[in-house]
Amino acid sequence: MSLRVLVGCKRVIDYAVKIRVKPDKTGVVTQNVKHSMNPFAEIALEEAVRLKEAKLASEVVAFSCGPAQSQETLRVALAMGADKAIHVEVDDATAEKMEPIHVAKMLAKIAADEKFDVVLLGKQAIDDDANQTGQMLAGFLDWPQATHCSKLESEDGTFKVTREIDGGLEQIKVKLPAVFTADLRLNEPRYATLPNIMKAKKKPLEKKTPADFGVEIKPSFEILEVSDPPVRQAGIKVPDVATLVGKLKEAGKI
Repeated sequence: MSLRVLVGCKRVIDYAVKIRVKPDKTGVVTQNVKHSMNPFAEIALEEAVRLKEAKLASEVVAFSCGPAQSQETLRVALAMGADKAIHVEVDDATAEKMEPIHVAKMLAKIAADEKFDVVLLGKQAIDDDANQTGQMLAGFLDWPQATHCSKLESEDGTFKVTREIDGGLEQIKVKLPAVFTADLRLNEPRYATLPNIMKAKKKPLEKKTPADFGVEIKPSFEILEVSDPPVRQAGIKVPDVATLVGKLKEAGKI
């Protein structure tokens, strides 16, 4: 099996950063804030690189749509093992208006035109938590999809997928070409080592625009207000179980 694999690598605010809402409540502060690759995208990329190491894939291509700084994210992807990268560059204002449907349309165009066999994405991005791009992409391509994957196993030109669902685990078999989205327990992503970071500078990075794919970044909804969650009230200590039961009764909990 010699598969071509396309991987979505979104640039997001780093998971360790405390999010701050803008004073005008139109969004969150992104300027001068540390960004990194979406953790679920890292897992998807790791799985793609492992497919190549297992001689199941012949090429891994990383994709990202965002401002100029997204190139840094793609260079990390190249250092982790991707063979080349595609950057659809947009300005900061356009990036804020971008929605899963826009990214899915661009990915669909690339996957169809360049004859990819597998598209691997994170199940969701940690900034908007949309969990929509993979599903929309499969719809546009009319390909099978397996979301929330916690295990991928190759079987005679198909993939046996273990999915995490509310009731436990589900196993399905998926024919290729297909779209997969990675869950947390699919793997443990590797670190990009310094030698590989240096080598990544020589790997090809192709620049595109949304217009190259016939996509117009036009928002389909309007954000009215972004606000911090309400502050959680402090708890109280009680001396014994009887007092606890009384307090719960007063609060209407029991």
